[in-house]
Amino acid sequence: MDLFFTIVAAFTIFWFTWTYLKSKGKPPSPPGPRGLPLVGSLPFLRPDLHSYFAELASTYGPVVKLQLGSKLGILVTSPSAARQVLKDQDTVFANRDVPMTAKVLTGGRDIAWNPYGPEWRMLRKVCVIKMLSNATLDKAYALRRREVRETVGYLYNKAGSPVNVGEQMFLTILNVVTNMLWGGTVEGEARASLGAEFRQVISETTELLGMPNISDFFPALAPLDLQGAVKRMKKPMDKLNAIIESIIEQRLKKEKESGSSSAVEFKDFVQFLLQLKDEEDSKTPLTMDHIKALLLDMVVGGTDTSSNSIEFTMAEIINKPELENPLVAIPTPRLMDPTLYK
Repeated sequence: MDLFFTIVAAFTIFWFTWTYLKSKGKPPSPPGPRGLPLVGSLPFLRPDLHSYFAELASTYGPVVKLQLGSKLGILVTSPSAARQVLKDQDTVFANRDVPMTAKVLTGGRDIAWNPYGPEWRMLRKVCVIKMLSNATLDKAYALRRREVRETVGYLYNKAGSPVNVGEQMFLTILNVVTNMLWGGTVEGEARASLGAEFRQVISETTELLGMPNISDFFPALAPLDLQGAVKRMKKPMDKLNAIIESIIEQRLKKEKESGSSSAVEFKDFVQFLLQLKDEEDSKTPLTMDHIKALLLDMVVGGTDTSSNSIEFTMAEIINKPELENPLVAIPTPRLMDPTLYK
């Protein structure tokens, strides 16, 4: 027992000495909870982070320091400080640590996790110019209108029956996004089966990406993968990569058979990326890894978050009838048109 307390005391003295020497000569940090040795404030985090952060802000002020394992986190809660971080000093705070699961999925080469620099600016430019431009969105208006009408018609015909709203929203958004990315929507029974499978894979992917991982807070433990998050991520990654690689191979095969992609008047996003890769006219070339990472960003980010938001909104309306009455009172003559559901 004496040996145990001796080891604990020696470790505690070492930790405080190391912390003091590490902070010596550095500018003062914002105020914040002291936390525990090694783990910091990790044991005190609660599932309702927004409430926990609000309590910290009321105690320590608008800028709070949080020691999370070996990583230092800064909590910003006031509008003025948030403006400094997110707008005025955006380039200073643009970089972020890549979670181990994200490294498995995209290698950190996508637009979400790439560090700010020439490579990130190139990826952002590609997305803004081609995928998110007004011209591209205008071209996809008819597609969005058709998909929304089909979904509204499906829900109309299911009146009085239980409906999986989240799944239907996911299928609708999936069809729109995939059509813009690589053309051709999935229809009929294949639409439902592929959509359900795709949603399961993407749901598992986003869950693993958002899951707290010991390896992210203690990088020295990353090779051990104590929670098995990296191992679990490899399964959905293989499925998503297989789909993306199949789409790219099909597009390359079509271009080879037709002669040249430039001969085609309309270019979907995959076609545009492959042509841009072949041109290599920029200082930062676009690689096949970049293409796969961008497509994964678009599919995962464009489907799961949107469908979850709509599902959450519908659940709130159902749970709070006082929200439903004002919505029902809004005149919607176009929605009452029977031809809308044919």
